Amino acid sequence: MNSIAQKVLAVNNDLPIRTHAPVHSGKVRSVYWLTEADSQRLIDEKGYQVPADTPLAIMVISDRISAFDCIWHGENGLQGVPGKGAALNAISNHWFNLFKQQGLAESHILDIPHPFIWIVRKAKPVMIEAICRQYITGSMWRAYENGEREFCGIRLPEGLKKDSKLPHLLMTPSTKGILRGIPMVPEADDVNITREAIVDNFRAFNFASQEDVSLYEKLLQQGFELINDALSKQDQIFVDTKFEFGYVKDMDGNDTLIYMDEVGTPDSSRIWDGPEYRRGKVLEKSKEDFRQHLLNHFPEPDILLNKNRMEERLALARDNELPQQVLMKISATYLDIAETITGKPIQLSDNPKQEIISILREKYDLIED
Repeated sequence: MNSIAQKVLAVNNDLPIRTHAPVHSGKVRSVYWLTEADSQRLIDEKGYQVPADTPLAIMVISDRISAFDCIWHGENGLQGVPGKGAALNAISNHWFNLFKQQGLAESHILDIPHPFIWIVRKAKPVMIEAICRQYITGSMWRAYENGEREFCGIRLPEGLKKDSKLPHLLMTPSTKGILRGIPMVPEADDVNITREAIVDNFRAFNFASQEDVSLYEKLLQQGFELINDALSKQDQIFVDTKFEFGYVKDMDGNDTLIYMDEVGTPDSSRIWDGPEYRRGKVLEKSKEDFRQHLLNHFPEPDILLNKNRMEERLALARDNELPQQVLMKISATYLDIAETITGKPIQLSDNPKQEIISILREKYDLIED
């Protein structure tokens, strides 16, 4: 293993954090639910502004990179992208803080002990991937090019060009997980849904009321516009993004809609370089650059695009080491956009796992000895 590979946190579900439940490990983050005693102790010791019985978790990001629903790796033992995890967290933290300052809504984050970890409060997720689009590209363009004109109940005009700005900001929600028994909603993950389907079945999507459907749309639009305005000042184009929402209890025990997961990152958004776009070229400042590389790298891109070929796709990711320079190029993209957005350098850890364990032991008393 080379020295670069040692700086990468690829496995994040094996930390000796004291927990009372199995570790939930997603494509990028792992979640450790704390014991009831540790949750209550931290709320008291750290002064977190949440009800005393709120369950808390440690959310640990990794440097793994996923695309087309697969985890990819490189040569020389490189199991992720150096700096990616810290960059994603720094960007999300920046936008979440701005949302709170501007009075939009809070997030699930209570504390940030280390660039790789958040202490979060339990939230009941809204079962929607809340997607906003300002330009027509990617999967929407491919569908449009093939003759589709209606997306999530919204009809697009004829004559749109690839990568062009849409007539207005589009909200194109999709399902988060497989939802069963909802009229007009296919029983599959990540399928487009209409606003009508959400309003008519708001409880099935975990909304507390029909009025909160309008609130989620307002927070989605306001969040998008805030990020868009900030990126515009840096001559970057906010193309599209995915937000996630959930409910937490406030200090009075009321259900409150918040932002959760991550927001405005190169993983959850497309960001383009403004000067290059004006010259007629799309320069990706997000994971889309990696997706395009994969489509060009392998001789049969249909494997990556066709959901019916998932088994072949997983084998492709498992059996192929990508060139190290490909992952280092993505590293440079993530670090550059993170430093542009936050105005601060991203520090790479020499041994991120040991740093995390030390901090959680010494300052939070959460490590099993």
